[in-house]
Order: sequence, then C-alpha cells, then structure tokens
Amino acid sequence: MSNSTKILAFAGSARQDSFHKKLVKIAAQGATDAGAEVTFIDLRDYPMPIYDQDLQEQEGFPQSVLALKQFFKSHNGLLIASPEYNSSISGLLKNTIDWLSRSEPDESPLALSCFRGKVAAIMSTSPGGLGGLRGLVHLRAILENIGVIVLPDQKTIPNAFEQFDSQGQLKEQRQQESVQALGKKLAELAMKLQ
Repeated sequence: MSNSTKILAFAGSARQDSFHKKLVKIAAQGATDAGAEVTFIDLRDYPMPIYDQDLQEQEGFPQSVLALKQFFKSHNGLLIASPEYNSSISGLLKNTIDWLSRSEPDESPLALSCFRGKVAAIMSTSPGGLGGLRGLVHLRAILENIGVIVLPDQKTIPNAFEQFDSQGQLKEQRQQESVQALGKKLAELAMKLQ
C-alpha cells in the first residue's frame, strides 16, 4: 500500500457541520473507489496564527503547521472543498496556504514542497445560486501560481441548504455521481503522474 496514490481531502471551513466537509467526503469516496488511499483532515485540528513573517522568524513554525506540512508532502493529490467568502476563498484556507507555502530551514527559498507537482480537484457549495463559483476562480489562480496542477473540471452545488440529506450525501443522484466522478478523475490523474 506504500506505493499507492495518496490523496489528501479537506475543506476550507472550520464549521463542524460544514457543507464543504460533506462535499469533499463525497469526492473522496470517488477517489477511494478508483484505488487511491484517501486521508480526510479537518483544518480545525490544525490551529495556527495569522501568517506573520516576524513571528515565523522569531518562533519558527507552529507545531500544527509542521504536522500539516508533513501530511501535504506525503500525498500526491489534493481534494479541496472551498467555501466562498465575499467572492473569494475563506480566511482559514488562505492562511493555511500561506503557512504551508513557506520554506523550512532545510529547503531552498520558494521550494513550495507542499504544493509543487501535486494535482488538485476543487469544488464548492453555497446557499446562493452560483454554488461558490467566484471563490473557485481565486483558489484556482492561487494553486496554479504555487505549482499545483488543477483539474480543468470542478464542481459547484448551489442552494446548499436543500441539497444534502441527513447522512451528508447529495439528495440528487446525478449530483452525487458527478462529485464522486471528480474524485475519481483526480485519483486517476495522480496515478498516471506518480
């Protein structure tokens, strides 16, 4: 199993009952069905201060950041469900990317070891009619600029309050299968690039 493709799945939301955590778990099932080893993490378990270069230089990386960096480095692909906050990505997700993009002392500047060469699939849902689409535009630009290969396909689910059942699955079978297919496509590409 050590040579299998490893996918890290997470949401850019800390809320316990987050629609995005539900959404990324559906995509993760598709990646698992395709043969990938998927690890779901909750960013809530990795608290970190707002990125501050002075803080990093004085105190080094917080332990939560170092732990998260190891997770990212040990996975080939990323499944990311990103909430849309004010037509962009959440502060939690941006801060996580900012910390993880910083080089450790044994790395060259701009090594981007948590991101460079990884593949990602992105998705969003929202109570509104666009399903978080505007935030994905920003997320795609950020990821591509730090060396991530982002699948052209992405998924948005509008009217989030009406879409999920009590088990966290999408009520509409076509939508459920579409999100799972995105996870499968990511796993297949990661396997080819491995």
